[in-house]
Amino acid sequence: MPIGSLLPEAEARPLLWSILMIDSTFARLALLLAPLAIGCAFAADSKAADELVWFGTYTRGSDSEGIYVARFNTENGTLSEPTLAAELVNPSFLARHPSKPLLYCVSEIEDLDGKRTGGITALSIDPSTGKLTKINEQPSLGAGPCQVSVDPSGQCVVAANYGGGSSVCMAIRDDGGLEPAADGVPGGFVQHEGSSVNPQRQQGPHAHCARISPNGAFVLVPDLGIDLVLVHKLNPEKGTIEPTSAGVVPPGSGPRHLAFTKNGKRVYVINELALTVTGFDFDAEEGTLVPFQTVSTLPDEITDREGFSTAEVVIHPSGRFLYGSNRGHHSIAMFEINQADGQLTLLGVEQIRGKTPRNFNISPDGRWLLAGGQDSDTVTVFAIDAETGRLRFTDQTVSVPKPVCICFDR
Repeated sequence: MPIGSLLPEAEARPLLWSILMIDSTFARLALLLAPLAIGCAFAADSKAADELVWFGTYTRGSDSEGIYVARFNTENGTLSEPTLAAELVNPSFLARHPSKPLLYCVSEIEDLDGKRTGGITALSIDPSTGKLTKINEQPSLGAGPCQVSVDPSGQCVVAANYGGGSSVCMAIRDDGGLEPAADGVPGGFVQHEGSSVNPQRQQGPHAHCARISPNGAFVLVPDLGIDLVLVHKLNPEKGTIEPTSAGVVPPGSGPRHLAFTKNGKRVYVINELALTVTGFDFDAEEGTLVPFQTVSTLPDEITDREGFSTAEVVIHPSGRFLYGSNRGHHSIAMFEINQADGQLTLLGVEQIRGKTPRNFNISPDGRWLLAGGQDSDTVTVFAIDAETGRLRFTDQTVSVPKPVCICFDR
């Protein structure tokens, strides 16, 4: 019912005029404030597009002082100038806690407090700056820890000791700090045993990576020295691991790092010495590995591979593509993953425009790949074609001393 019908005509006209004036005032005010609102929204979107990203480095024999941090804009693929986030010795590999502002790193050293062991360090994150504050450090119970992971529930970390040839697990305290590893089996420490066919690199065990299955039930540890992918049963609440089985790669392969598919049913292991990737079917309930394919990370026409080795392997968030780094060749291998059977098809290789891509990582949105050049002191940025999986260099390079790990904030 019109408001005018409720009042006498003489009273209704002034009231209607007042309402129209108020509406007009609000309309003018809305027009004046619209640019400001749009600007605020744009600023919020720009801030939301910024991702913190940390770089683990080698400090010994370099100008590096520890872990560096930068901001990566996921809208335009730009990376800010990195700054020092924490001063540490050889913080080579990093792992983000799944839910708390915490970061964990290995200290890839041969001795800690006079003992033949490296260290695992817990750090708190300042969300506004990305700066890191040390909470505590625990010995890794083996020399040269080279990789660390956090379980999906955030209750423990696992790490691989390359020099010691062992696996270690530590419970996470309520404050994010680490409990000391329990020695013994089952416990917080497993010593690997054996050797393989390469007399220079496989005279004994060299654990190179410790990755936790998506369901949090198992830890898979590729050991370069014995050509096995060891499977440990994980108890996150107690921070313990227990050997259960192993997957086998061809002799002399030197398994280094691995990546799980999102559903946890397949695992891809990159082999450092053979420059190959081996695909496994993984039984996530039983913890068993069955190989189904081994494929080269380089095209067949590249026959002279002297001094080459592989390093990192990463699956695209879409699950459609896999990438692996070739050191010596200074490239990233690009593979398509057959969604039915998991078979890999090599799409080609892309030069990183730097030297020695020990590590690289893909932004959480799947649009960008950042590659570290360990021997060029650089990080380069590539765009990822969502349809083909191929990489395109964005002409962007930033300086980072001896980058050996790239870790996004989520």
